[in-house]
Amino acid sequence: MAAKIIDGKATSAKMRGAILEKVEALKARGITPGLAVIIVGNNPASRVYVNNKKKACAECGIYSEEYALPEETTEEQLLTLVRELNERRDINGILVQLPLPKHISEDKVILTIRPEKDVDAFHKQNVGAIMTGDYEFVPCTPAGVMALLDEYGIDVTGKRAVVIGRSNIVGKPQAMLLLHKNATVTVCHSRTQNLAEITREADILVAAIGKLEFVTADMVKPGAVVIDVGMNRNAEGKLRGDVAYDEVAEIASYITPVPGGVGPMTITMLMQNTLRAAELTAE
Repeated sequence: MAAKIIDGKATSAKMRGAILEKVEALKARGITPGLAVIIVGNNPASRVYVNNKKKACAECGIYSEEYALPEETTEEQLLTLVRELNERRDINGILVQLPLPKHISEDKVILTIRPEKDVDAFHKQNVGAIMTGDYEFVPCTPAGVMALLDEYGIDVTGKRAVVIGRSNIVGKPQAMLLLHKNATVTVCHSRTQNLAEITREADILVAAIGKLEFVTADMVKPGAVVIDVGMNRNAEGKLRGDVAYDEVAEIASYITPVPGGVGPMTITMLMQNTLRAAELTAE
């Protein structure tokens, strides 16, 4: 029996409708949520992401400003801009599109963003809050995964969850969010031994390693929920995930496609975080 498809596009559209309603309610109180997006250089993938974020802001009624800076922008120039945006009352969220050019320290930039405006949830203060479970913002991709599980009524309590990948942006926060929902969580990575043995025990398998179609059917427990966070290009230039979709879909109970699964949710959760940042100033 083929897996049920977890539709990120439909879930995202539904959530954006709910965000728009809340934004309109805030506007009625004289507060317009505002997001500043900074892009440095001309990375084509980053440009696509930034355009999608602007589009999502328009859809959700959120005011947005874009700062497109040349590749040769100095670290100090970028930090000065971030500090200026920190002080602006009409900007609730600040997002600096990664990766940055090599001469600019991503850590320094992230730590300069005020935690209450850090809608990517990369600041150490926000990361620490996720560890303790007392947080306002969650990194957008793991938050999107949790929203999809909720939308499809997939209860993770007591389940074995395996996350492949340990990045600060996806793997680690994903593990913490699953743990907060009472899953038993294992994190695997490039040094993990007997990887397939571990992944075959997972009731919920999250692939976030950035390797094209790495997860094959023999690595998946029949009936597992498979969440594919990967965004890779195959030989034909088509967007594909970390999971060999066709073969895994034959044995999983639920699966996210790429594109159209986790991807749309990431930007929707950024809208959610920006709304939350505005609500916090209103409280």
